[in-house]
Amino acid sequence: MLLALDIGNTNVHIGLWNGTDWGQTWRVRTVRDKMPDEYAVLLRDFLGGFDDVHAVTVSSVVPSLTSAFVEFCERYLNVTPLVISSRINTGISIQVDQPEQVGADRIVNSAAAHTLYGGPAIIVDFGTATTFDVIAHDGSYIGGSIAPGIGIARDALVGRAAQLYQVALQPPPNPIGRNTTHALQSGLFWGYVGLIEGLVTRLLAAMTIENTDGKPVKVVATGGLAPLFREHTTVIDQIAPLLKLDGLRIIYELNQTKLSHD
Repeated sequence: MLLALDIGNTNVHIGLWNGTDWGQTWRVRTVRDKMPDEYAVLLRDFLGGFDDVHAVTVSSVVPSLTSAFVEFCERYLNVTPLVISSRINTGISIQVDQPEQVGADRIVNSAAAHTLYGGPAIIVDFGTATTFDVIAHDGSYIGGSIAPGIGIARDALVGRAAQLYQVALQPPPNPIGRNTTHALQSGLFWGYVGLIEGLVTRLLAAMTIENTDGKPVKVVATGGLAPLFREHTTVIDQIAPLLKLDGLRIIYELNQTKLSHD
C-alpha cells in the first residue's frame, strides 16, 4: 500500500491508498519538534503495523518534519520516500519565476486538479494560509496568490485588541452585528467571503488575457472550511476534501519506476 503524508503548518494529513481508494485517512496536530520514533508509535497505532506499507510519498511545508518523516520511513519501513518538490516529475509544467520556491502543498494541489478536472482551473486551499493557485488552459501552473488564513486573521485580531475575544468561524445571523460576537463574525466571515470572491474575480480576469481557447475556468476548493464557504458564495464550483492526498498519489504514480519497493 501507499502511505501519503501531507505535512502542513497546522495538521499532518495521513492517507493509506489501497490501490483503489483511500481506505483510511487521519489528521494529527503538527508538532515541529516531534522525533521520528514518536511518529513511528503514532503511525503504528493508526496503521496496525507497517507490513502492508511498501511506498511512501511526502508533501511538506515544515522542513524540520520533512527530515523527521524521511528518517522514520527509512528506519521503520525500509523505504526511501518520494518527497515532493519542483525538481521531480509532477505532471505539470511550473511556469513561474522561481519554481523551487513553490510550496509542495501547492504543487500537489495543482497536480491533482490538473489530472482530475483539467485546465484552466483555480484551486482555493483553506489552510493555515489561504492559497489560490492557477492552472492555465494548457495545464501549466502559472502562479497565484497567498493570503493569511481566516484562523490566523482571527487570532491576530484577538491577540492585538484587549477587549476582543475568540469567536466561532461562522456567519452571524445578520451581517450587521448587533453585539461584539456577531460583529467579529461578520467582519471575519463575510470579510473572508469578500476576499475569496474578489481574488477569484481578479484571477479570472487575468486568466482571460492568457486563455485563448475559451474554456470555462473551474474553481476547486479544498481544506476544512471549504464546504462552509461554498454555502455562501457562488464562485466555488467543486469541493475536493482529499485533493492533496490525490496529488500525492498521482505524483507517486508518475515517479514510481524510480522508487525502490520491498
